[in-house]
Amino acid sequence: MAKIIAGLTTSHIPAIGNAIAGGLEQDEYWKRFFDGYEPVKKWLDEVKPDLAIVVYNDHGLNFFLNQVPTFAMGCADQYQNADEGWGIPVLKPFQGDAAFSWHVAEKLINQGVDMCTCQEMKVDHGFTVPMQLFWRHHGDYPLKTLPFAVNTVQHPLPSARRCYEVGQALRTAVESYPEDMKVVIIGTGGLSHQLQGERSGLIDVEYDIECINSVIENPEWLCNQSNSEIMEKAGTEGIEVIMWMVMRGALPENVNVLHKHYHAPISNTGAGVLLLTPQED
Repeated sequence: MAKIIAGLTTSHIPAIGNAIAGGLEQDEYWKRFFDGYEPVKKWLDEVKPDLAIVVYNDHGLNFFLNQVPTFAMGCADQYQNADEGWGIPVLKPFQGDAAFSWHVAEKLINQGVDMCTCQEMKVDHGFTVPMQLFWRHHGDYPLKTLPFAVNTVQHPLPSARRCYEVGQALRTAVESYPEDMKVVIIGTGGLSHQLQGERSGLIDVEYDIECINSVIENPEWLCNQSNSEIMEKAGTEGIEVIMWMVMRGALPENVNVLHKHYHAPISNTGAGVLLLTPQED
């Protein structure tokens, strides 16, 4: 059967894509940030997952403010990247697995998760930047993908607890797939940042570290916080940390921490990287 072998986290800010395009990984400003991904890239190259579920938020490429589903997933064999206006080069299409996606969608709906299913789906920097951070050194990406979009833009937003519950349902859905498949799930976005208003540039390092430790050891700490409480600490765009909870819900209660890294600021953002694997009974 299919099995989730790891959960990853990463920021997905478009400035990262521009830095990659400009070959700035060893630049003084960027070096420590990019160095934080090297152990994860090495591990992924060793275990060779078959598919990545990328939990991200669409930034207007598929869904604008007049129609935003709470949860949407791709059910296609290919996902096109498109120009968003950030100056990031458009990447080649990413490969999907429609049969796997439709299975997951049906099992999620049977568990009470009302999914929006997309037979055509464009992917923006929220999806492409994480894929680049973990696999760009391969040229052609060596695995299939499933884009899983969460509304973190147009209120009302799902809560951290609801995202955690959706992750739990996602794990059940994946593990019911009859074919052998190694799956990693990536929670993207965050950590603390705010892009506008009087608090523009806000970064709360202490809260970011608490969030990272909560995701590892005590998901209830974050689940118990309202969206207003999270945004008060992490900023309006810091609410993206709820997408980490989808990843965490897809893992068992106890996990192994194979890698943990935090860097701030990077483009006015606190950026965290985790590599978690299920702890065997």
